[in-house]
Amino acid sequence: MFPSFTIQSPSSSIEVELQQKIDTKTKPLGALGELENLAFQLGKIQNSLTPDVSKAKMIVFAADHGVVAQGISLFPQEVTPQMVMNFLMGGAAVSVFCDQHNVPLRVVDVGVNAKLDEHPLLGARKVAMASKDFSQEAAMTLEEAAQAIQAGVDEADLALDDGVNLLMFGEMGIGNTCVSSCMMAALVGMSAAQSTGRGTGLDSAGVSHKASIIEQSLKRAEQATGQSMADWSAQTLAEQVGGFEILAMAGAMLRSAERQTAFVVDGFICTVALLFAQKVAPNVRDFAVFAHQSNEQAHRSLLEHFDALPILSLNLRLGEGSGAILAYPLIQSACVFLNKMASFESAGVSDSK
Repeated sequence: MFPSFTIQSPSSSIEVELQQKIDTKTKPLGALGELENLAFQLGKIQNSLTPDVSKAKMIVFAADHGVVAQGISLFPQEVTPQMVMNFLMGGAAVSVFCDQHNVPLRVVDVGVNAKLDEHPLLGARKVAMASKDFSQEAAMTLEEAAQAIQAGVDEADLALDDGVNLLMFGEMGIGNTCVSSCMMAALVGMSAAQSTGRGTGLDSAGVSHKASIIEQSLKRAEQATGQSMADWSAQTLAEQVGGFEILAMAGAMLRSAERQTAFVVDGFICTVALLFAQKVAPNVRDFAVFAHQSNEQAHRSLLEHFDALPILSLNLRLGEGSGAILAYPLIQSACVFLNKMASFESAGVSDSK
């Protein structure tokens, strides 16, 4: 059965008191800019005047994609398991940044096209050995889509049951920018040309080819379902053009929101996972902290769709949760100023008139 979620928006009961606490810190009104909005969001989500993100966790979901057979990536599929091992051995960007900030890292196999050895940091939740080539047939069955989403739910529960108070998500999967661009085109009704970018570094001809494969895939799926993609349910979209790691991220986001916990959205692919999660349960967006604007061309319009102002803009295009962990110190700072910065009254400083 396809998982369902009941997500309550954060309570507004604390809003006035929270805003007053922010406004009476020893600074001009609004002087800490977006950090103030972030502190307000975290306080509201946690229903607390002293929000806490000290126990964060990074979860990277990994899977392969059959559409790679169409030549839409510069890198071969065997890079996915190779990079998973790099994560586990501590050599990837997300690994070293998590180590820098003392954030535990977990890597979850939901569809890597290889048999992976057991490892203390590895979650074994493989749905299948990669999705199918969605330019030729449905990416997965409904049962597989549900299993991928449930993998994310279970990983979120595992972390939250352990006391984690901020979840961060990343992904790994050769070809997943193509899958994400296809999902975005279907979800927001834009053309493949608008949703398709360079991914890991395609040239203009490569981008054009990738866009044509996406167009072909969406037309195939519309013919197979007998429906316009605008009329697809979340289940149909997942079955036809989804990716296992993207659905798993969406499941983790949905469970995090259901349990009233903030989560950090990384770059383009992670934001597409949120877009899918929002189709399942719209209130999930209230719990999302947007880490950065990536260098993938469609990410800007995707952030505009969410009316989101990300914390960072560093021209990143790496994925794997790298932008999320880089934003973490600023998320911590939002809590620190709210919790520890003096007020005008406590510091004996005259307020503005």
